[in-house]
Amino acid sequence: MAPSYKAVVDKARQAYREGRTRSVEFRRQQLNQLRKMYVENEQMFLDALKADLRKPHLEAVIFETDFMLKDLDFILSRLDEWVKKQEVSSIVPEDKSFIYHDPYGVVLVMGAWNYPAQLTLIPAAGAMAAGNTVVMKPSEVSPATAKVIETLVPKYLDNDCYPVVCGGIPETTELLKERFDYIFYTGSTGVGKIVREAANKYLTPTTLELGGKSPCYIDDTADMDIAVRRILWGKMFNLGQTCIAPDYILCNKGVEGKFVQKAQEVLKEWYGDNPEQSPDLCRIVAERHVDRLVGYLDNGKVAVGGKYNKDDKWIEPTILTDVNPESKIMQDEIFGPILPILNVSNHTDVINFVNDREKPLSMYLFSTKDKDVEDILQNVSSGGVTVNDTLHHAANHNLPFGGVGHSGMGAYHGDYTFDTFTHKKSVLVRGYGKAPEQILQNRYPPYNQDKLKVLTS
Repeated sequence: MAPSYKAVVDKARQAYREGRTRSVEFRRQQLNQLRKMYVENEQMFLDALKADLRKPHLEAVIFETDFMLKDLDFILSRLDEWVKKQEVSSIVPEDKSFIYHDPYGVVLVMGAWNYPAQLTLIPAAGAMAAGNTVVMKPSEVSPATAKVIETLVPKYLDNDCYPVVCGGIPETTELLKERFDYIFYTGSTGVGKIVREAANKYLTPTTLELGGKSPCYIDDTADMDIAVRRILWGKMFNLGQTCIAPDYILCNKGVEGKFVQKAQEVLKEWYGDNPEQSPDLCRIVAERHVDRLVGYLDNGKVAVGGKYNKDDKWIEPTILTDVNPESKIMQDEIFGPILPILNVSNHTDVINFVNDREKPLSMYLFSTKDKDVEDILQNVSSGGVTVNDTLHHAANHNLPFGGVGHSGMGAYHGDYTFDTFTHKKSVLVRGYGKAPEQILQNRYPPYNQDKLKVLTS
């Protein structure tokens, strides 16, 4: 039976109402504690990521532990500037107008299993910086990492202000019955709809970091040697279990042939003759996901790869050609190392193809035709875009990261994380002097045309 989380949320709300998270000094002290937790326990996180996903050391460092540390250092460097009230111009000269950066209150952060450390702790750090209390719910699908977060956070952070809760679907369902002031969820679109529905009971604002099918267009001007490496890196990182991984390729038949030939060479160079033995490839998180991915293998012609080992939670890096746009693999987010190729004639076909489907989280364009690239950027809606590479728009903290439509709502990273967890409160301060009263006296009844002219001039 799922536990009741009322006491946990009530305690966090009481701590917020007492103002414990309001002072910048407290926020900074807790964020420094979080940084200390990262530094002192990096190996524990790396071991957990190995246990959950068999993540290669480099991947675990650059997109988990080091990514979290750099994000936290950025927060600490910007915190004093973020929290300042912002003065803006006023209509009446004697007035003072400000924007205050208010915390929402009690925030729920629900992490995802594919990057189970950073997708829980990075948004949680932003919510802390904004002055909220934060209930963290790491994904149960990556249990080793969830256990590390559950074990370490209470040792380093204030237990009332920043509790961690763990559990599966029954526990999450129970947790979502509680009233939060903001919900931040990362995961599938299907669960995102459930989270949004739960949030609607109290009109709770939400950020939904979802996914979708991120297209990758390659034209005949792309440097094929570089393009193939960059695309395969983005696809095979975390064995395709990345929400912004290239989901499918759009190109003409000639480019397809060159891509497949080069991909065979590159995959052999990177992972050897037996990629299942390579230490540089992750594993699929669970057997049920292996079953799902294996079901896609007959949705096209296997041009590269195609092997799998359910016992080892392994799917070989695979490229499919002759894929029907209506096939199952083109309906679902793949979330694995299978890369289907579909043929188009030109960039106009790309615009039409993508716009006929749900809006993707990311899009990748490999071309030196600036006009075609700009045409796609202007006419296709997506969460973000990288031109002539993959994933990197999400690594720049100066760019907001988030989806649109089916791929999510809201954005974070860098300054945008603080903005996500902050309500911008408008404040106007007016004195009792004669000057403003003379300016505004025309608003009082009795009304007449002369007063209307003055007020609208």
